[in-house]
Amino acid sequence: MSAAEFDLIARIRARAATRGDVVLGIGDDAALLQPPPGRQLAVATDTLNRGVHFGDDAAAADIGWKALAVNLSDLAAMGAEPAWCTLSLSLPDEGGESRQTFVDGFLDGFLELAAQHRVALVGGDTTRGPLSVCVTVIGFVEPGWALRRDAAQVGDEIWVTGTLGDAAAALALAGVAPYCDHEVRNNSGDAQTDAARLFERLHRPTPRVVAGRALRGLARAGIDISDGLLADLGHVCAASNVGACIEAGQLPTSHALAAARDGDSRRVLQLTGGDDYELCFTVAPRQRASVLQALSASGTLVQMIGHIEAQPGVRVRLPDGSAWTPPRNGYQHFG
Repeated sequence: MSAAEFDLIARIRARAATRGDVVLGIGDDAALLQPPPGRQLAVATDTLNRGVHFGDDAAAADIGWKALAVNLSDLAAMGAEPAWCTLSLSLPDEGGESRQTFVDGFLDGFLELAAQHRVALVGGDTTRGPLSVCVTVIGFVEPGWALRRDAAQVGDEIWVTGTLGDAAAALALAGVAPYCDHEVRNNSGDAQTDAARLFERLHRPTPRVVAGRALRGLARAGIDISDGLLADLGHVCAASNVGACIEAGQLPTSHALAAARDGDSRRVLQLTGGDDYELCFTVAPRQRASVLQALSASGTLVQMIGHIEAQPGVRVRLPDGSAWTPPRNGYQHFG
């Protein structure tokens, strides 16, 4: 290990917070962690690469925030409580000062979000190469209480948190294919503010950790929306051996998205766009009031958008009762 790498690790360690259950953190060959008794560990890993998940002009702080947020979203979808994380950074050889500037900015965003959820950075790796970020998060969940993809039942209601399509609309505004295949308009009185809100949703998604915890014992199945609602709900249906019908008229829409898109163009973004990092979950109808109460207490917007059915596949129904077929189901890394 070079002196420059030691200095980089020391720079990261100096800023990383810790917790009482971290016996040994950054600086040794492995971290030593003490899980609480009677809990299962939930573990998730995501990688973000330049040119795939963010562009050359992305702010370092936004990359740091999103790298952790997408992983926390996976824990939220399981109803898990975040605790620890590791970070692997591949950095281009762009000179010491430039590298340090990026790492400092990256940590600004990464550790800001980590502090919000009491997540301790306990280890990882640094190496030279194309800009890439890999994060692993570890959390706790009570045995038998995790939200899983394979538990949806026919007759369940389908719900989502937040609003859908905002991040994809930002990609459309940025001219990123395939999101830019329809004209984007700004018909509100404050188009610049609306656009800023869409880009905020793209660059700094909100992991629904509190909502995920609130859904334990209420929701049956759950998943986070990363590749598009149709694609991700399709994973739930496949794992549960069921199908689904989505009511297009019930999709939650932000003011900013309503100002930018309408009709089929908006539906494409909301159903297939991805990068929302909201939760999609199924609920027995008898739990409806309890879900509304629990998520209201957590300050989370929630909307019922459809039902689980026996017929395989995910269908979309328009307000007039007719079926609607999207041009795609969602984002595919190897499509």
